[in-house]
Amino acid sequence: MNKFSLKVVLILVPALLLAGCGGDMDDLDAYIDGVKARPGGRIEPLPQIKPYETFTYEAAGRRSPFVADSPPARGQGSGPRPEINRPKEYLEQFPLDTLKMVGTLERDGRTYGLLQTQDGLVHRVLPGNYVGQNEGRIAAVSEAEIEVAELVPDGIGGFFTRSAAIGLD
Repeated sequence: MNKFSLKVVLILVPALLLAGCGGDMDDLDAYIDGVKARPGGRIEPLPQIKPYETFTYEAAGRRSPFVADSPPARGQGSGPRPEINRPKEYLEQFPLDTLKMVGTLERDGRTYGLLQTQDGLVHRVLPGNYVGQNEGRIAAVSEAEIEVAELVPDGIGGFFTRSAAIGLD
């Protein structure tokens, strides 16, 4: 195509598209005229706004409502606690719900669970290994699932044990 033909096409195509947008709009104009001809309704008055009454909180001798009665000291208490000084295992960087059990392996009289990460790598695990981001420790490995006991924060400085399982896909 030469330059003249290209210019003609670039001018004619938008002009034709715009011409197609115009047209018979008599029904739309009639509807608008009908809506404008309706009598106006009554507008309800705005509600009366009551002035704000200030309140001074004077409770110097009382406990704060934002602090627990007896906050538990960190690292104390009678519940399960995570082992702080142990080295982290590789599978602890993955959320538990992203790990998939893909099978088991028996070797030297031990049953290993096979866990697959999102990147496709398969890892062998035994009871006692840690998995997941909540201090999850493998409790048992069976043909159908891997049972995990997680230590979950309770929100007030302690932890509780939660059971979870990774089922065979």
